[in-house]
Amino acid sequence: MLPLASENPFVPIWAEANQQAGVRSNAVRISLRIGTNALSTPRVSQIKLFIPGPVEISDSVRKAFAGPMIGHRGKGFQDLYARVQPGLRKLFQTSQPVFLGTGSAWSVMEAALRNLVEAKVLVCMNGAFSDKWFDVARKCGKEAGKVQVEWGQAIKPEMIDRELAKGGYDALTLIHHETSTGSLSPLPDIAKLVRTKYPDVLLIVDTVSSFSVLPIPFDELGLDVMLCGTQKALALPPGAALFAVSERAYQRAEKVKDRGFYYDFLEFRKQAESNMTPCTPSISHLYALEVKLAEIEKEGVAQRHARHRKNAEQGRAWLQANGFEVFPEKGYESLSLTCGKNTRGVDVAKWIAWLKENHHAIFDGGYGKLKGQTFRVSHMGDETEKGMENLWGRLAEGLKKIA
Repeated sequence: MLPLASENPFVPIWAEANQQAGVRSNAVRISLRIGTNALSTPRVSQIKLFIPGPVEISDSVRKAFAGPMIGHRGKGFQDLYARVQPGLRKLFQTSQPVFLGTGSAWSVMEAALRNLVEAKVLVCMNGAFSDKWFDVARKCGKEAGKVQVEWGQAIKPEMIDRELAKGGYDALTLIHHETSTGSLSPLPDIAKLVRTKYPDVLLIVDTVSSFSVLPIPFDELGLDVMLCGTQKALALPPGAALFAVSERAYQRAEKVKDRGFYYDFLEFRKQAESNMTPCTPSISHLYALEVKLAEIEKEGVAQRHARHRKNAEQGRAWLQANGFEVFPEKGYESLSLTCGKNTRGVDVAKWIAWLKENHHAIFDGGYGKLKGQTFRVSHMGDETEKGMENLWGRLAEGLKKIA
């Protein structure tokens, strides 16, 4: 057990734990230079983020993100784009090119509908973000049906089977890990059902907060679109999305005449052949991505997955030991964050404020209609077991202080 006190009052104890595990502190210096005069603040630590995204980024990623600009139509960019492809394909477990989209994951979630839905899309709904995908489909002018369960429940194959059996669907959307509730749906079982029984239904999967947390083999599962954001488990700055597209999906897109311009999947594929993007990309994200892929390779993909699983198990054990319940359905719990049911009736906002004031950190007090009824503590990205152990200790201390 690491000491619960920090010798430096400006450096949170989990930063010390992460330093011992090889992760650098996130303290920063902000300076403004005007002419020959420099204005500089004292060196202080950031508020440590244990919210479900954005998450903390390493100093090496931050420095890479601030790299010099280059022309996005020159060889320097082509070389950079090509260098990240092997690492991305390894994580996606695909032979397809992996694209960088400049926009949040929602930009690709909408684009998948515009590119691939001709008849009707089945939207799987079990939380705030999956529920929203239904609204997005309607706003895109697509006919949509739903499989809907209570927040916290997982989407099961038999639920999908009952609805797809009615006919008329040519696409399905699924959020693998519903971040708002911490529920992880059984993607391999769902993919097997769709591929074997409904071969004409394209499977569009949001892995925004599960990508790089556990294995998700794009080719093996027979997915048609798999997308993620940069600001969750990849531990990169927000503002970009990564996605892969199947050959089936390209064939469908060729038939869709109103698939739009900015995220035309066929144009992405064409430009990728020469290591280019259709429109001006976020070059800074590619710099940061190259560094992050190297960090993941150094740790080992399997080791990264194991670390996330251990952090999740530690979080669930802490909930039970401290009088809370795990919110998501048993057997379908998140590996990216711990979502607790506030069975003790704690003033969650007060608890968060105490942690922020005393230890320069925040967690999440519940999303949407679950605000105050649940709380979410993220452990995705670069968080270490020792760092999380110290955080849980601080949260236990906070419960006593605010009682």
